[in-house]
Amino acid sequence: MKPSRVSRQSSSGTWPIEGLDVRSLLRDGWAPRPFRQFIVKLNSRCNLACTYCYVYEMADVSWRSKPRIISAQALDRTAERIAEHATAHQLADVEIVLHGGEPLLCGVSFIADAVGRFRRALPAAIGLSIRLQTNGTLLTNAVLETLLERGVKVGVSFDGTAISHDARRVHADGRGSHNEVTRALQLLATEPYARIFSGILCTIDVSANPVRTYEALAAFSPPQIDFLLPHANWHTQPTAGHGHWLAAAFDRWYEGAETRVRLFEEIIRLSLGGQSTSEMIGLSPVALIVVDTDGSMEQVDTLKSAFAGAPATGMTVFAHSFDDALILPSIAARQIGIKALADSCLACPVHKVCGGGYFPHRYRPGTGFRNPSVYCSDLRHLITHIAHRVRADLLERPAC
Repeated sequence: MKPSRVSRQSSSGTWPIEGLDVRSLLRDGWAPRPFRQFIVKLNSRCNLACTYCYVYEMADVSWRSKPRIISAQALDRTAERIAEHATAHQLADVEIVLHGGEPLLCGVSFIADAVGRFRRALPAAIGLSIRLQTNGTLLTNAVLETLLERGVKVGVSFDGTAISHDARRVHADGRGSHNEVTRALQLLATEPYARIFSGILCTIDVSANPVRTYEALAAFSPPQIDFLLPHANWHTQPTAGHGHWLAAAFDRWYEGAETRVRLFEEIIRLSLGGQSTSEMIGLSPVALIVVDTDGSMEQVDTLKSAFAGAPATGMTVFAHSFDDALILPSIAARQIGIKALADSCLACPVHKVCGGGYFPHRYRPGTGFRNPSVYCSDLRHLITHIAHRVRADLLERPAC
């Protein structure tokens, strides 16, 4: 088989929209990976005004023109499209993530109805997991009872200590939300709700103590912690030090491992020759798509941090199938693995682990997304640190 003719950056500087020849990829034997995760935006507004929010505080402000709440028609069509896609590709299971804005602004009865629509649409033979991602401020016993009854897992965004959390995750009037979210996490950490607790998302505050941050998260016994790098790119560059911050957090986690930390586990797995299961790192195909409140299909919405319109596909669930979206250059670029990496990435000894870093963090005006992550040096430091630590442990083990 001849190598795929994946052209380099076009003169207009918009790779992969221009410069990635999907027809050539298909002719040469590449096949897209069907979507397995569907992020459905139930509400386009939020009751917090987080300072680093990629939806409301960065380059793309398309939320202003979106319906506040997704319609019943858009929900039903989305459910039908997911069922169509899963059936056509004989998928054993799919995941739907209920998202926003803040999805709980819709009310728990609306969410229960949406869950029912999705479950009725999918054939019984296809496994369906549903997760709700929330800022936690509206979680109550009554809400959790309904989510428990409907089998909906719950992930919470929480940034650790009160100082870090309340500096960034604030209400519109500047009030912090730490106390509200802490109460929600205390509920989720206890039975019967612990069985639907899926984990905590934490955006790193590089000025905070990494050990104290990890311990503040682990105190709620989450099944998993996701450390997220603040959304930045070569146009809006981050402050330095994230690699060292994560290395210190890793050392504390590695010594106690009270819970799972996805980024650290992914790096260990990849360093030992395994495959990634996260879009944040590694070279495995990314198989997710977003449906916004107007029924439009979008790429991962963190691309809003790059430039206005970055997540757009021009497709909707009313007029297009998810198979139509699979062959867009913008979707294919996240499924072709090593072919999407910049030449400088290919020369790096950790590129198979790093995978070029998170796709939105690769953006540079004038060259698009075929660049190393703006966190390149941080990722290399962290990956090398973890590899050395794990390798030393393996060498110390007695031979069988």
